[in-house]
Order: sequence, then structure tokens, then C-alpha cells
Amino acid sequence: MNEEAKSSLLPCPTRRQFLATAAAGLALWPWDERADGQPTGPVMPKLAAYDDLMTSFLREHKPPGAALAVAYHGRLVYARGFGHADLEKREAVRPASLFRIASVSKPFTATAVMHLVEQGTLHLDERVFPLLKLQPHLERGARLDPRWHEITVRHCLQHTGGWNRDKSFDPMSAQTAEEVARALRVPLPVHPRQIIRYTMGKPLDFNPGTAYVYSNFGYCVLGRVIEAVSGKPYHEYVREKILAPLGIRGMQLGKNLLKDRAAGEVKYYDSGHRTGRAICGPKIGAQVPLPYGVECIESMDANGGWIASAVDLVRFATALDDPKRCPLLSEDSLRTMFAPPPGSVGHGPKGRPKPTYYACGWDVRPAGQADKYTKWHGGLLAGSSTLLVSRDDGIDWAVLFNSDAGKDGKEFAGLIDPLLHKPASEIKDWPEIDLFPRF
Repeated sequence: MNEEAKSSLLPCPTRRQFLATAAAGLALWPWDERADGQPTGPVMPKLAAYDDLMTSFLREHKPPGAALAVAYHGRLVYARGFGHADLEKREAVRPASLFRIASVSKPFTATAVMHLVEQGTLHLDERVFPLLKLQPHLERGARLDPRWHEITVRHCLQHTGGWNRDKSFDPMSAQTAEEVARALRVPLPVHPRQIIRYTMGKPLDFNPGTAYVYSNFGYCVLGRVIEAVSGKPYHEYVREKILAPLGIRGMQLGKNLLKDRAAGEVKYYDSGHRTGRAICGPKIGAQVPLPYGVECIESMDANGGWIASAVDLVRFATALDDPKRCPLLSEDSLRTMFAPPPGSVGHGPKGRPKPTYYACGWDVRPAGQADKYTKWHGGLLAGSSTLLVSRDDGIDWAVLFNSDAGKDGKEFAGLIDPLLHKPASEIKDWPEIDLFPRF
């Protein structure tokens, strides 16, 4: 067992820890640490409904492994692993196992952007590309689409920047990476800045700010904005300003290849056993499994490149639940972060906010009370399916899978999403314990 895996085990409490726990009226729950794919983590009898749900889901849909963490009013009350982190080695998923979180990376990027805005070093309606100072790659005879000069930070945050991958092309795809390498005459794997230069040479698909179309590329751009404004690498700024204040230590940017996976990280299993042309690693151009060499995780950093545990995702979500006590952003910044996009994108015909909308890094459903929202984000890559939910009633959860979909092609996170709302709504007697200090 590696050191990171060991860190997920519950240590024997010292006498001081025991007395402190007893004084707080908290039970020292037993810790179930299995190596045969059975549930691992602290056993919470009051929350057995979650155990039943997860074991039933794995039995029916057969993902290799999963992790679920649940918080109630800021306290971590449930954290368990299910199934296998590595099928071949029969390693169990543990509560602190690291997973590729895919697009659940976006709320972290958005929070880092809002932090810069709050510091006064960036403005939401600031034009993006003068900040980057990148020279667009233009094919012979081509001209820069003037609408690129209109794109703002807010547009990128709210997916209204003007890019539609279904209409023209996907700047973050493996196919585009090969095109970027050929056009710019650079070796694979390509860097996000090179992807941006190449994409700037193409026309936008719609006028910025006039439509919502989900765009990984917009968040790739935001990663470079963070670097340009802060003077630090993207991951360092996020780690210093967002993760460290919350005590999140294990979260990090993922690596492309299986041999480079982090300590405590699960192995990924593409549901369709698909292969493609490698765009990174020692076998560039050869057929390799999609999760390990085709989807270039390292170039996805700001839009989908982080690995994290379910526990740390919930730790992050709870930090944003109470605007008056948020350790990262002010009340005004949070209100701005969760506000609907301006104009018809976020509002109906009578100017009222739409029932649901994509704000700055989150899907949002206002609860009808001031500063109360249900917010969520999902993520999907070959070999991983993820979901982070933060309800307006103070219940937060993260569920992570090390495969993407079942045999029917339905994404695991999408299938389990409505199921997890049931115990959250029905449980009345929540444990008083807070498991966060144990992780």
C-alpha cells in the first residue's frame, strides 16, 4: 500500500483526541477498511440509506468503483469508497482516493477568477485577449474575426464567448491537438497557449454574450488569464488562494499516462474500451486507450484537469454555502458568482431570471430566498464520471466514478443524480459528527 493510500485510513486516536471527541459528544465510529471491493470508510448507521443506494447502484450498473462524500450544514457526515480503484490489483476505492474530476474543475477556476476580481486586479467585463498578449495563428489570406476583441472574462465564465464545438470544431479535442501541432510546427503534446493561438485564427460561431453554449475552451482561456494577471502558473494560484485556505492538500493536476498516476489515484476504465491516436506520451500516433494518451489531461488544466477526492470536493462546496462565513470570497462576490448571465441568456421575456442557468462556474437554481441556491456541476471524460451538488438546504455531496458509463451508454453521474436526492430529503436524524478533521 502506498503512502497516499495509507493516509486515507482512520488513525488510532490518541488519548487527547479521544477525550476531545468524547467531550464534543461524538461517537468514534468504526472504520471499515476492505481490500475486496466492499465499502470502505467510517460506518455511519444513521446514513445506511447511502450504503444501500451505492451498493445497489454498483450491482446494477457495474462501474468498477466509486466514492461518495456527503456534508450536512458544513459538517462531513459521510465518506465511503465502493468497488475497486484498480480491478487488476483488487485495490479498493477509499474515501480519500483521487479521481479525475473532469469539468468539476470549472468551479475551482471560476472561484480563482472571482478572487482576482475581488482583489481588484481583474474585472469581469474586461476584454480577455489584450490580457493574454497572444499572436493569433492565421492561415495565409485569413483575417482575425473582429468579434474576438469583444470577448470578456464574464463571457468565458458563463459559456457565452462565441464558441460552439458542435457547429465548427472542438478546440480541446485530440484531433485539434494534432492540427495545432501541424499548423504551428510544434511537437505534441501541445500547450494551452498554442491551442488558443490556433483557435484565434478561426471565426467565432456566434456573437459574444448572445447565447449559452458550453465551452471547455473558454475555461482554457481563463486559466491563461489567471496566469497573466497573477504572474503565477494557474495551478499554483489555485492551490495557494483556493485550496490551501480550505485545508485541501491532496488535490492536484492530473497526468496523462497510467505510469504517472498520483499516489492514491484510481485507475480509469473506458466503458467502450475505445482507443485512439495518442497525442502524448511515448507512443504518439499509435493506438492507445482513450484515458491514457488520447484525452490529454495536462492540457485541460483549467477546464478539466484536476484530480481530487470526493471529500475535498465537498470541503470546497461547503465553503461557498454560507456567504457570511465564506473563507474565500465576500458576500458580494458570491452573489455575483451565482447571478444569472445578463440579457436573454439568463433572463426570460419579462426580465426575470430563468429557473435554472449557468452562472460563473456553476449550474444554478435559485431557491427563492436571498443568497439561497442549489448549484451543481458534472464532469465526464473517457474513464471517469463525476458530480458535485450543493443544495439550498445545506446538504452537499460529491460522487466520483472511475468509468464513464454503463453498457447502455448512460453516464453514471447522470444516472445517480436523482437517486442521491432521495436520502438527502428523507433523512431526518443526521449524525452530529464532523469527519472533516479525519481527512
